[in-house]
Amino acid sequence: QVQVVESGGGLVQAGGSLRLSCAASGSIFYINDMDWYRQAPGKERELVATISSGGITHYAESVEGRFTISRDNAKNTVYLQMNSLKPEDTAVYFCSQSIRPEGWISESQFWGQGTQVTVSS
Repeated sequence: QVQVVESGGGLVQAGGSLRLSCAASGSIFYINDMDWYRQAPGKERELVATISSGGITHYAESVEGRFTISRDNAKNTVYLQMNSLKPEDTAVYFCSQSIRPEGWISESQFWGQGTQVTVSS
């Protein structure tokens, strides 16, 4: 059974930094893309950043230059370093990993439970 668990959220003042982590565990054959999404109250979930198995990254325009996504394939973990945080970054942040579990013939999206990030002004 595959699980994805986020950690690292919290309360920070504007201009501060936080680092989110997301680790996958279980019987995993292969992990492709790893993504971070966020959802603010009353808004739709949006893609924040993505990193491919080869390390290619893409960012939402709103976080470009402030956030950095990275991955450690040996640990099945993806990180999101968030700097120069703004109140509008306040949201629940979700990790999604495209995982092919052992014994499966294709990938599936596995989601974490989310972690709250609150940026005070």
